[in-house]
Amino acid sequence: MSFWKEACLSLRHALPKTGESIGRSQSKRFLTSSSPAQSSRFLGSSRLSINARRTLLSQWSGAAASGRRSFSVTAGAQHGHITPPKPGEEINVTFIDKDGVRIDLQVSEGDNLLDIAQANDIEMEGACGGSCACSTCHVIVDEPDMFDKMEEPSDDENDMLDLAFGLTETSRLGCQVVMSKDLDGLVVRLPSMTRNLQASDFEPKK
Repeated sequence: MSFWKEACLSLRHALPKTGESIGRSQSKRFLTSSSPAQSSRFLGSSRLSINARRTLLSQWSGAAASGRRSFSVTAGAQHGHITPPKPGEEINVTFIDKDGVRIDLQVSEGDNLLDIAQANDIEMEGACGGSCACSTCHVIVDEPDMFDKMEEPSDDENDMLDLAFGLTETSRLGCQVVMSKDLDGLVVRLPSMTRNLQASDFEPKK
C-alpha cells in the first residue's frame, strides 16, 4: 500500500464520520469541546498518520492564537525586585565588585543579596533564578564576625558552594543571605569569576 493511500485511510478512521473532510467547522467543534488532555490523547493515537497529526496541531495552534481557547499562566518569580526601605528602617550593605569598586546601599529587611544586587545592576548572575541550584551568586563575606551572625547554610547551599570558584571559609550564596538588622553594615565581595554549574547538570541522563 502506498504511503498516501495509507495516510488517507488513517485519516478516514481517525476523524468522526460526518462525511466532511478536515474542515474549519470540524476542527472548531473538536477544539472547543476537547480538553488539552483529550486532545493530546487524540493526536497521539496510532490511528492518525503523521500528516493528519500535523494538520490538527496546526489548526489547534491557530485556534489558540485567535483566542478560541483560554489558557491560564502562572507568573514566574521576579528576581531583582526589592522593597524600598522605610525611613529609619534602612539596613546598610556594601558590595565590592570584581574590580574592587565599593557600592554602598541601603536596603529593607527581608531582601536577599541576589535580588539587591540585580536591582542595582551589580554583576551577580543567579543562573538558577535564586532557587539554590547553582553557585553563580557566590559572595564572600568580608568580616568573619558578620559571617557568624548569619543563619547556618543548608545542605543544599553547601552542596552548591562546593562548586563555587574561589571558595573561602566565609563564602555564601547571595540568594540565601536575607538581610536583617543584625546584618546592618554587611560587606560582601564578588569573586573574580563564577562557575555556571547547576544541580541539574549532575542529574542522571534519561
